[in-house]
Amino acid sequence: MKAISQNVYGGPEVLREVEIDRPTPGPSEVLVRVRAAGMNPTDWKHRRFEGLVGRLPMVLGWDVSGVVEAVGMGVTIHQVGDEVFGMLPYPHGVGSFAEFVVAPARALVRKPENVDHVQAGAIPLAALTAWQSLVDAAQVQPGQRVLIHAAAGGVGHLAVQIAKERGAHVIGTASAPKHALLRELGADEAVDYRTQDFTELAPVDVVLDTMGGETATRSLDVLRPGGQLVTIVLTSLPADLPEQAAARGVKLHPLLVEADQQGMGAIRDLVAAGRLRAVIEATFPLAEAAKGHELGDTGHVTGKVVLTVPE
Repeated sequence: MKAISQNVYGGPEVLREVEIDRPTPGPSEVLVRVRAAGMNPTDWKHRRFEGLVGRLPMVLGWDVSGVVEAVGMGVTIHQVGDEVFGMLPYPHGVGSFAEFVVAPARALVRKPENVDHVQAGAIPLAALTAWQSLVDAAQVQPGQRVLIHAAAGGVGHLAVQIAKERGAHVIGTASAPKHALLRELGADEAVDYRTQDFTELAPVDVVLDTMGGETATRSLDVLRPGGQLVTIVLTSLPADLPEQAAARGVKLHPLLVEADQQGMGAIRDLVAAGRLRAVIEATFPLAEAAKGHELGDTGHVTGKVVLTVPE
C-alpha cells in the first residue's frame, strides 16, 4: 500500500510517499481502507519530534474515515463494508496517512450517512479533544460562561459548537476576520486577541486553553474562584501553573485526548443531527501530504485540513 512516511525529523520536506506492507488486523481490530484523514497540529509537532512518539520510520495521522476491509478475531460491532470513522489510540496508534490502517474496533463508530468521508475524517481527534475537555472534564452546565482560545482552530471551532450544545454562553478568541465564523458556529461573544485583552472580560466559569504557555497562566485571571481551566498543550505549560491555579481556587485539568467509543458515539449523533460540523480549510490528496503540513506550519488554519485517498 501507499503511505506517507518519514525517516528523519524536520520540515514538511521529510515526508515521502512510500510503498509498505498492508497491515493485517489482529484480535479485536479492523482493517480500514482509508478514504480521508484529518490533519492536526499534533501531526506537525510529531513530524518535528516535538511529540510523544519517538520512532522512525513513522507514518503520521490519527484521524480516519473509511470502509472496513477486514475484521480480526472476535470483532462483532463492525462488518466488512461498513463506513466508519474515529481516532486511532493516541499517541502510539498513529498511522492513518496511508491507503489502509489497522484500528481497535471500538475506537471507531459508524459514519453518519448524511456526511461524506472528508467531513467525517476531519472530526475525530479535534472533536474528541473538545468533548473530553468540556463534557468529561469540565462538565459544562447550561448558563455557564465558557471561554475558548483559538476558537477558529481545529479544536476550537468544534468546541464552540459543543459548548453551545451544552447551553453555555460561549466566548471565543480569534482574529477579527474570523469573528463572523465564530458567531455562525454559535459563539455569543468574539474577542480579537490582537487588540483586546481577554482578561478584561467578565469572569468565566470554564476556559479551554489550546495555546499553552503565557495564555494558560493569564487564563487564571479571567476565571472566577471555583472555575475550571482545561489545557490541552501539555508540553508548554508553566511549571508553577498547578500551584497558581490552586492558590486562586481554580481546578486545573491537563488533558491528553484518548480514543473513546462512547465519546465518538455522542459526536456521531451530533454530526448526524446537523448540530456539529467541521470547517474545512483545504484538502490535499495523500501524495501531497507535505503541502498540508506546510499550511499547518503557518499556525493560521481555520478549521481543519484533510488528506483524501482515492478509491
